[in-house]
Amino acid sequence: MKLDISRHQSVLVNEVISHLVVKQEGIYVDCTLGFGGHSSAILSRLGQSGRLIGIESDPETCSEARLKVNDQRFEAVLGTYQKIDFHLIERGITKVDGIFADLGVSSAQLDQPGKGFSFRLDGPLDMRMDPDLQTAEEIVNTWSTEDLARIFREYGEEPKAWKIATAIEEERRRSRIVSTVQLAELVHRVYHFQKGRIDTATKIFQALRITVNHELENLETLLSKSQRLLNSGGRIAIISYHSLEDRIVKNFFRDKSRSCTCPKELPECRCGGIKLMSLITRKCIFPDENEISLNPRSRSARLRVAEYLGSKTET
Repeated sequence: MKLDISRHQSVLVNEVISHLVVKQEGIYVDCTLGFGGHSSAILSRLGQSGRLIGIESDPETCSEARLKVNDQRFEAVLGTYQKIDFHLIERGITKVDGIFADLGVSSAQLDQPGKGFSFRLDGPLDMRMDPDLQTAEEIVNTWSTEDLARIFREYGEEPKAWKIATAIEEERRRSRIVSTVQLAELVHRVYHFQKGRIDTATKIFQALRITVNHELENLETLLSKSQRLLNSGGRIAIISYHSLEDRIVKNFFRDKSRSCTCPKELPECRCGGIKLMSLITRKCIFPDENEISLNPRSRSARLRVAEYLGSKTET
């Protein structure tokens, strides 16, 4: 089934480009190209010699973006953002002026049953951004009870992770769990949904999606590589959608914006630390009420931006 991109709305677009694009003739990377919403906005701020590389792991989505973003300053790359350095080197690029990532799943992907990201519509337990990855169905039906409980607890922040993992293990003895609705109904039998609370099935699906796509590990890799890739004065902007992602971004930006990492009880600095980044946004930027009313799925988005100081502090 072809992806329906008509309902897709990019989040915090104005806030992203106003904080990210500080050099009109610079080189920028959209690590999560999607359908090109943020990329189109970034290009609108770039000068004639500016350049934008968009990275997308889903082949169908990447093809749609190539059709939508028709600009000679733009190139869509089919690949994964944790390999951002390799994608840039292949194009003769060693340094860039801005890196952007929107870590959310697009509305078009959520609303396509064949992707398996949501249990609102029945579909296969897939959840892969990259078709070469292991599916959620394989994880649910082959991983141990202990491993399932661990990811439900760590990535879904679900207090009854063990009980749900045990129920899955018992169910798959009878028949293989293959669909989104099948899994959601199993979770609901274990943990009755209470109005006003986050549906536990939502937490389980989040945990599986994070696991399938290695989302947290990939984010940490991207942040680490950004230091080597950004020019002095270049910026990195990240939109996250849940506390696990945001905590990683917040802690990384905070740690890199400190000039000293010594314990507070030491009378003087002994680490010789160098402040590598400056916080552009000391607190998260959230969508305003107008954006949330137009796009309810944006309500959990939070944007953080930092500037790489680079040679300004290196000796």
